[in-house]
Amino acid sequence: MPRRILLIDDDRLQYRLTQGQFGQFRAEKFELDYAATYEEGLARLLAGGHAACLLDYQLGGRDGLELIREAVARGCRTPIIFLTAETSENVDTAAMNAGALDYLVKGELNPAALERSLRYALKLGDTLDRLHRLATHDDLTGLLNRREFDRLLTAEAERAQRFARPLALVMFDLDHFKNVNDVHGHLAGDAVLREAAACLGAELRVVDRLARFGGEEFALLLVETTPSAGLEAAQRLVAAMRQKPVLLPDGSALALTVSAGVAGLPAQAPDAARLVLAADEALYAAKRAGRDRAVLAGSSGGGA
Repeated sequence: MPRRILLIDDDRLQYRLTQGQFGQFRAEKFELDYAATYEEGLARLLAGGHAACLLDYQLGGRDGLELIREAVARGCRTPIIFLTAETSENVDTAAMNAGALDYLVKGELNPAALERSLRYALKLGDTLDRLHRLATHDDLTGLLNRREFDRLLTAEAERAQRFARPLALVMFDLDHFKNVNDVHGHLAGDAVLREAAACLGAELRVVDRLARFGGEEFALLLVETTPSAGLEAAQRLVAAMRQKPVLLPDGSALALTVSAGVAGLPAQAPDAARLVLAADEALYAAKRAGRDRAVLAGSSGGGA
């Protein structure tokens, strides 16, 4: 199935010209989608589904550079090739600084140059995606790593405060994990961590963010979620872990439980740092209460 390329340009003639050039490509065939305005282009770019984007400098009075910066700031990693009628080096530099991967002058555009630019942007985009994943994900579990989770937590806490929206954080800790390593070995411990990550991740919404916080501890960020709803989610995950024994490398099955602490912003904490502390304190309350349960910060205890 041909990969889809998005063209954002307020000139429909440019769309027809680009479509014609696509038909002359030698190596790979692409399907061209079109957006005529800044707003439509940004929405389609953020929706995903496109292998790359061709973006015009001028969009009916709006600036294509501004669109790149906004898309990148909102998490878009689709490779963007900047199109302009200008040949100024300042535009070239500004486009690259904003986040574009290549720069083409419309008057010099031909099928060979466009195809070469697309191949370059797609290859570089794949490389950058791999590097980004290495920098933001935990090797063992495939979950977000601590650094990336801290960044997301700070951003979501600021957004929740700015718009007066709820935000919940759940901290999980595998019960008696040290015994797994001591009795079954570290390969078994690794298997338990991977299975726990898969079990927790299978129960989440698309917008939720799960990370390996460190060692056998996991953190779950629940946007637009009240503390009580966060507790319900944590209880559901605790129950899911209890009901799914982990298969170890030697073929044996191991029952696994997890304890959880829940805190909400602004109910239990005023900012991201103290939200983590509140959820962590609730986690230790769950441990003291007998493990295999979820506890909401500030409550006397709870079960799953």
